Amino acid sequence: MAVLVGKQAPEFHEKAVIDGSIVENFSLSRYIGKHVVFFFYPLDFTFVCPTELHAFQDQLEEFKKRNTEVVACSVDSAYTHLAWVRTPKNRGGIEGIEYPLVADITKSIANAYGVLMPEAGIASRGLFLIDKEGIVRHQVVNDLPLGRSVDEVLRTLDALLYVEAHGEACPANWQTGKLSMKTTHEGLEHYFRQLN
Repeated sequence: MAVLVGKQAPEFHEKAVIDGSIVENFSLSRYIGKHVVFFFYPLDFTFVCPTELHAFQDQLEEFKKRNTEVVACSVDSAYTHLAWVRTPKNRGGIEGIEYPLVADITKSIANAYGVLMPEAGIASRGLFLIDKEGIVRHQVVNDLPLGRSVDEVLRTLDALLYVEAHGEACPANWQTGKLSMKTTHEGLEHYFRQLN
């Protein structure tokens, strides 16, 4: 897997399903000036995947409050995405998902982001947090049976926003309102003193 942290997010122009319609030439560059959570899931009409897509939808307003867009991607076609979006939740569908679903039928996007599993022909559960300038600031990849925590994605986003606003680091398990630290030896000592 490629480490993209600190690098420009790979660009692409592909079909996506947005608001129940297929959009041509979708690109993440439309969100320059906003943060983006860009995540891959293995396949439409599967099992762990719809739980994740609904979990992101359930927290979509929290992401929007943070000027952040959520975008999902799999190796399915836009037509398969559209069929899944039109399938009710109680039948395993993702009806009600409002954020874009990118179609990576050529697998070029998953390959560019380093999450393609060539032997299976699908993407791992990769997630990339991209800043306002299009730079990847965080990435994580889960094995196929391991669903992600949307709460952890929000916590990591909050940490990035804090770092950008204040120039200080966020230590382990940091949450909004908790202590941050300067990235010096004195800053570390001060941080530990404040904990006691």
